[in-house]
Formats: sequence, structure tokens, C-alpha cells
Amino acid sequence: MSRHPRLEEFQMDTKLSDRSGRRIPHRHFLYNEETGEILGRTPGRWGKILIFYTIFYAVLIALFGICMVTFLQHFINPRVPRLQQEYSVIGTSPGLGFRPLPADVRSTLIWYKGTGYESYRYWEEQLIDFLSVYKKKGQTAGAGQNIFNCDFQHLPPPGKVCDVDIRRLDPCIDENHFSFHKSSPCIFLKLNRIYGWRPEFYDIQQLPQDMPVDLQMHIRNITNFNRDYANMVWVSCHGETPADKENIGPISYLPFPGFPGYFYPYENAEGYLSPLVAIHLQRPRTGIVINIECRAWAKNIKYDRRERLGVVHFELMIE
Repeated sequence: MSRHPRLEEFQMDTKLSDRSGRRIPHRHFLYNEETGEILGRTPGRWGKILIFYTIFYAVLIALFGICMVTFLQHFINPRVPRLQQEYSVIGTSPGLGFRPLPADVRSTLIWYKGTGYESYRYWEEQLIDFLSVYKKKGQTAGAGQNIFNCDFQHLPPPGKVCDVDIRRLDPCIDENHFSFHKSSPCIFLKLNRIYGWRPEFYDIQQLPQDMPVDLQMHIRNITNFNRDYANMVWVSCHGETPADKENIGPISYLPFPGFPGYFYPYENAEGYLSPLVAIHLQRPRTGIVINIECRAWAKNIKYDRRERLGVVHFELMIE
């Protein structure tokens, strides 16, 4: 019985062809015993293709690696931000921060009851943790190797950073419970870091009119003793309302009422620690909320309450 001619034509069309155009039956596609071809190619041809693509992708990966290394070395420095000062998100005017911080990030209220340890324990532990890198400088990369004891006559040499000696903050030290147990707590202030920022100091003969009078008197007195102290980012704190000013009581600033200029500029050097100012609220009134504002003073520090530039606000409540 003869096959139908259309069926034979269909069967021929479904057969594969080799590289020369010769028809290959389906059963010979995976392996052709006559020619030794595997999937239509001899082992030699498969080897050449494998070698070609191996070399091709190896060269491609090598070129990509060279480009990345060149880019990282010349354009990205892990210690130097690409965008600085006015080109950065932070800008050119540092903010002022305070410690200890409340557990609720939305709050700025420091509140505790009386002189009982359990009442002020949270605040004390917050400060101990905050000051741990200052007290145990070995925890900071490079600390102990490039720390220099700076003062206004001895600026840090290249590659060195100034030491922050928290022993000078007494009575605002952990051995004294930061004076929380005496209802006269210590609050710590620091300027936010801006890479490369240098403070512009006030001329003692041209202090701003809105600077507190007691701070102006202190500046003139201390600079009469040593004019180098004029190179300071000054700090002042006060109650926000007339009632707050009456309730806040006397304040002492340790070790200075400001941040010494020899700590700047900040250049992300190993072991660098931000300078601190401890404000000791000596006799704040108890049983009432006291609104407190602290401000940093330098010619190039903007004062903006809404944007929190150069100023920090918090409340104190001691029952």
C-alpha cells in the first residue's frame, strides 16, 4: 500500500539539517554516530566555541573590574563625601544636639521623680552609653595612636585629632550620677558634624546684640586673660519664657561655655570625637515643666528654630 504523497512531504519537512544543509533525521540530532556530531556540532567545534566565550567573558569581566577600581580610586573616597557644604543635604550650618534622649523619639522631655535611683536610672544609662567612646577611646578606630592633647597654643599636627577629656566635666560624670541624684541634672550638647566646616569666630569687640549679656561679659573677661579663647563656638542656654527663665536657676558650662576652635574642621579622621559642653542645671525648680533653649554662636551658624539650625530645644521636669 503506497503512502500518501502529502504525508511524505510533511515528514521530510520536519527533519533537521546539518551545517551543510543535509537533512538529519530526528534520531541523529542528539548524537550522530556516522559523523560523531553532538547537537549538530563535532566535539572540536564545541571546544572552539567554549574557548571563545570563555576568553570573551574573561576579558569583559577584567575590563569591568579595571573600570570599577579606577572609578573608586579617583572618584570615591570612603572618608571624603562627594557632596560637601552647600552642595550637600546637610548644608553649611550645623545643628545642635543634646543628650540624654527620651525613649520616645517624638519627645524632648527629660522627666524623672525625685532622687531615687530607679527614677533617673534610664537617663544615667543613656549618658553612660553616649560617653563610652570618650571614656574608652580604644573602642574608636585609630584611637590612642593619633590622639593629641590640644589647647589654644598647641594645635593638632597633621594626622592627629584632639583629645576630649571628660574628666574635666566634673561634676557631670558617671561617678557622680551626672548629678541627677541631687535634682541638678547635667545635659550634654554637641554640634552636628559637617565635613570640612570651619567656624567663623566673633570679634570680641563686635559681639551680636542678641547674645545674652552674661555670655558677653564672660567672653570679654576670659579673652582679657587669654585672647586665644576668642576662637570658640560659644554656647548659651536659657528658659524660653519669662517663667522658664525664673524657674531654670543658675547654669554652669563645662569645661567651657562653647566648643574650642581647634577641634575644627572635621575631616572624618580616625579617632575623631566631637567636643562636648555639659550644662549643669544647678537648682532648677521642681514640680514644673521648664522649657529650655540652647544656642550655638558663630558668624556662620544660622539661627533658625523651625529648621533647628544652631539651636536645640528640650524640656525638663523633676517631680
